[in-house]
Amino acid sequence: MEESLIIDYEERLREAMLIGDVNSLDNLINDNLIFVNHFGQILTKEADIEAHRSGVLNFIDIKILDQKVILLGNSAVTVTRAALKGIFGIEPIEGEMCYSRVWQMNGDKLTIVSGHCSSVQK
Repeated sequence: MEESLIIDYEERLREAMLIGDVNSLDNLINDNLIFVNHFGQILTKEADIEAHRSGVLNFIDIKILDQKVILLGNSAVTVTRAALKGIFGIEPIEGEMCYSRVWQMNGDKLTIVSGHCSSVQK
């Protein structure tokens, strides 16, 4: 596995989140996903995708500020700091978040199996 492949998939994820492309999100996220959001809530793949499908989560901009990739055989860990703008429900979202994700290659399919998000305090 190459770092450039992981960066490409991270960009696919960013684009899918920006436009609410639930089909792409479905392909990028493993069925067994465990995601911990910045509130400490544990979300499944379906809960994550449903937020985009329903329009509860709507991103206007996601700007990558920094990204690190650690390759681990058929898996990789990414740590990404991003500036976000959008709406969650009726509440505006604006600020920096730090995401860590575990990507795993199964056959020829690369998906996110785990993730975590924290707000960045300035």
